[in-house]
Amino acid sequence: MLKRIRTLFEAAPRPQPPIAAPLPYRHVSLFHWRPANGSVNFGDHLSHVVVARVLGLRGLTLDDQVEQSARLLAIGSILHFAAHDDVVWGSGVNGKVPESAFTAQRLDIRAVRGPLTEEFLRSRGHRVPMVYGDPALLVPHLFGGRFRPTAEKAHVFVPNLHDLRLVAGKSDVVSPLAGWNTVVAEILKARLVLASSLHGLVIAEAFGLPARYVRLSETENLFKYRDYYYGTGRTDFEYATSIPQALEMGGMPAFDFNARPLLDAFPWDLWR
Repeated sequence: MLKRIRTLFEAAPRPQPPIAAPLPYRHVSLFHWRPANGSVNFGDHLSHVVVARVLGLRGLTLDDQVEQSARLLAIGSILHFAAHDDVVWGSGVNGKVPESAFTAQRLDIRAVRGPLTEEFLRSRGHRVPMVYGDPALLVPHLFGGRFRPTAEKAHVFVPNLHDLRLVAGKSDVVSPLAGWNTVVAEILKARLVLASSLHGLVIAEAFGLPARYVRLSETENLFKYRDYYYGTGRTDFEYATSIPQALEMGGMPAFDFNARPLLDAFPWDLWR
């Protein structure tokens, strides 16, 4: 398995994390990736949305002063940004980043996106609990009846940022640069969701909609998609290479998601 994981990596320069002014007191900072041009990518921004909502279940916020500062990594293929002693809740490995970019020697891992990330981290000496799941799967649980499938459209396509130019001007395209709530609502208008955006797939399946990964370009490594699907118990991962082919294939098999293990793994202890 480890040999297979290594073959999924592609050499690429390590992107630099955005710089944000820290709060002037001890707090838990949430790291999530953001494009260098200042735009907001829907999938990555879901990290802030989901973590803030989970904290709200207990009347807590990301602005709370705490006893000891910490940094949390949640949604996203962002583990190459991890520093020593960061806390991980649902993050994953980004297969297109070289292994040498992973420099954290100590991590407090509560959950990971899937078993490929788990095995990668274990191979580097980290202790990893067998709690899998992208935290974006919690959106229906956390937001009650705010979002509901409407089946207004036969299908929509949600591209990743690199594929957005490939579908410019086409109908039924949901831009990942729109507000997170708009992206979710647009996804839920479809009876079938096609996506090269990982979180387009995650949100669709979280709400029980059939979805299929469409690989329009080679920009994104297959690692993160396999990691997500394997983490949901589906090892027969098949993707389309065009929208017409995806329409013919239909959605991947559904899976049962139990929110409780992922919620129980949330690092509440950081908010002491």
